[in-house]
Amino acid sequence: KERKFPFDLTMLNKITKNGVEPKSLNMIMGGTGVFKTGTMCHFTTAYLQQGLNVLYITLEMSEEKIAERIDANMLNTSLDDLANLPKDVYRKRVDKAQAKTIGKLIIKEYPTASASTTHFRMLLNELYLKKNFKPDIIMIDYINVCTSSRIKPSSSVNSYTYIKSIAEEVRGLAVEYNVAIWS
Repeated sequence: KERKFPFDLTMLNKITKNGVEPKSLNMIMGGTGVFKTGTMCHFTTAYLQQGLNVLYITLEMSEEKIAERIDANMLNTSLDDLANLPKDVYRKRVDKAQAKTIGKLIIKEYPTASASTTHFRMLLNELYLKKNFKPDIIMIDYINVCTSSRIKPSSSVNSYTYIKSIAEEVRGLAVEYNVAIWS
């Protein structure tokens, strides 16, 4: 029986037969501004509450913006209301979230189009050596703004071939580290 990382959404569990597996690359696709990052932050929150460790790599938004979105999910509030919560309400919600969250989260930001699986591999090794942190899930926001470690950006390949190369490298990373990766 293979290990699965289930969703907190019944329909997705039904569609995927109870979640995604380690050694897999999973994609969220959609147009601009349709909540892809929000979905990844929601999944991150659910995985943390299941006791899973999550590494969230962002190449598009700042670490602070990603943390704010995950906090809003954890505290069951909107981004707009997060900054305006009264201190006592905020404290109660934080205590409640901490009580039901056992997983660990690390968020790492890279500049757009500056990082490849080589950088991610170095990060994973550093996190393990310095913090004894091994993720179960890696979120990469997002794969189209990564660089390939095999093909130089200035080479004359088409965008399909370039992105395909990045996807293959990221899937290889999932296999190497026995994690599920979302992008």
